[in-house]
Amino acid sequence: MDLQKRTAPAPATELRASDADRDRIADILRDALGEGRLTADEHAERVEGVLAAKTVGELEVFIRDLPAAQRRRDPYVAAPSRPAPGAIPVEPDDNVVAVFSSAVRKGRWRAGRRIHAYAIFGSVEIDLSEALFQYQHVMIRAISVFGNVEVRVPENVSLRGAGGGVLGNFEVDHLDAEDPEAPVVHVDGWAVLGNIEGRPKRGKLVADILDRVQRKVDRSLRKHLDR
Repeated sequence: MDLQKRTAPAPATELRASDADRDRIADILRDALGEGRLTADEHAERVEGVLAAKTVGELEVFIRDLPAAQRRRDPYVAAPSRPAPGAIPVEPDDNVVAVFSSAVRKGRWRAGRRIHAYAIFGSVEIDLSEALFQYQHVMIRAISVFGNVEVRVPENVSLRGAGGGVLGNFEVDHLDAEDPEAPVVHVDGWAVLGNIEGRPKRGKLVADILDRVQRKVDRSLRKHLDR
């Protein structure tokens, strides 16, 4: 088996829908009901279909005749599936290692551009739901051998995954943030008789995106004034 061979990414409409995707469409339908664009029966019928939808494309069908769908389609640009060459350093900013043990990164911590996670007969949890994102792109390289690596992210970031399993499981949800300034978390890796998962943590949002943007503006302003 060629471990370096990667499967081509599926078209956006064929991606499996997450609970966050369903909630987003349900919110649009609720607003449409309140605006009088849908009757109560139409709303109930569409919500039932949303709950049963399996892919992103199936979800989009329920809002394609609503203004919200057009507003999302025009300005939206998906986050790149891979960071630009040279954007992420080769050496990790942080190593999280569990060998016959467990290791956790959670709470209010600063996420570097590259994090390596190794679970050898152990368990690693990387919880970014309350983390401070200093950089827009964060790469998590995960290796699981008879172990478990779990990555949790806020709901309002983009999430990408590339990897696979050898008698193991590699499952990373595909998320697209509506805010183009939102962080993008990339999870790469291999699970050998182990498990690697990447999912959003319900109810958790990046609270410092605006702060990060403001810091960029402040730095640019200071540079301009120093000239």
